[in-house]
Amino acid sequence: MTNPIKDMADALYHARTGLSQIPPLRDSHALASITDAYAVQEMNTARWIAEGRQLVGRKIGLTSKAVQAQLGVDEPDSGMLWADYAFSDGEPVDIGRFMQPKAELEIAFVMDKPFDDPNGTMAGLIGAVAYAVPALEIVDTAIADWNIRLVDTVADNASGGGFLLGNGARKVTDLDLRLAGGILSRDGAAVSSGLGADCMGHPFNATLWLARNMAALGRPLAEGDVVLSGALGPMVPVAAGEVYLAEIMGFAPVQIAFETEKTGA
Repeated sequence: MTNPIKDMADALYHARTGLSQIPPLRDSHALASITDAYAVQEMNTARWIAEGRQLVGRKIGLTSKAVQAQLGVDEPDSGMLWADYAFSDGEPVDIGRFMQPKAELEIAFVMDKPFDDPNGTMAGLIGAVAYAVPALEIVDTAIADWNIRLVDTVADNASGGGFLLGNGARKVTDLDLRLAGGILSRDGAAVSSGLGADCMGHPFNATLWLARNMAALGRPLAEGDVVLSGALGPMVPVAAGEVYLAEIMGFAPVQIAFETEKTGA
């Protein structure tokens, strides 16, 4: 007997590991249910953990109305963050590790305590956060030509690629995250911008949705986990040779450079 969830998980797993794009699952496998999409994501999450990958956090996607409009969706989604796709400020990133990457400007949080209640409160969440840092997310999808709908991106780990955390951690009580403005520049020219308010009204609104969803899905936030709280503005495609600078009010700037892999002589 065939297992549709496993078939879809296998298709995405091989697409991700082989860096080979596939058609939308909604077309190739008739994926229509968000519940099934998260089951596909979880099957691959468990497989990657069994293979030795280290889970270091969670991400919420599709929080910005601008990004929702870009992709034709109307609600957020969530996915996993992996240690082998975590980068350092200023570190050159091999663009060959991705299929069709784009960059997003975000505010990230690091958890001081677990949050495992699907009905947890905002006060409980704020009390569980250690600090905030500026971040850049590299989003990527195995679905050809970014032809995704909500079920496709959920199944494909919320179109997760990689991420970079900036330096200069700040206590959340010292910041007005709702009015924190951010600009993402490519080679010195601004290409995306937004406010904390563009992220579901406040980055903590997005993070609470994520924390509750992760608890309900059986992958709750743990102490030390990184949380990407969602894009402040539209995502932008990236190419080798480009340098991106993220500037968010109240934080130190964050820079990432994309390059092709260097080979020996």
